[in-house]
Amino acid sequence: MTLDYVALAILIAVALILFYGVIVIHDIPYEIAKERRHPHQDAIHYAGWVSLFTLHALWPLLWIWATLWREDRGWGMRRIADDQQALHQRLETVAQRLEQVQREVEELKAKEAE
Repeated sequence: MTLDYVALAILIAVALILFYGVIVIHDIPYEIAKERRHPHQDAIHYAGWVSLFTLHALWPLLWIWATLWREDRGWGMRRIADDQQALHQRLETVAQRLEQVQREVEELKAKEAE
């Protein structure tokens, strides 16, 4: 009789460990996203819970999604950021030139009015 209770306790313990183990495993992408300060951490967390109910089909995609973001380089589009910075500098140069031309036009109009 005692062995029956021991077997039942072991069975319950194994069931609880498996249940909570699956939940902990599904939180791994969220933990990765949180550590990397991912901008979509909440979405990854909720999608992890949805993945529990879709027989873990989303879980590998969540892992990839969480690991794509790095705080130092974002999504890895460094070249685009450099191009944007160059365009911004060029735009500032054009704006300064436009202001200069507008001043010259105003000066010419003032001379013409005299």
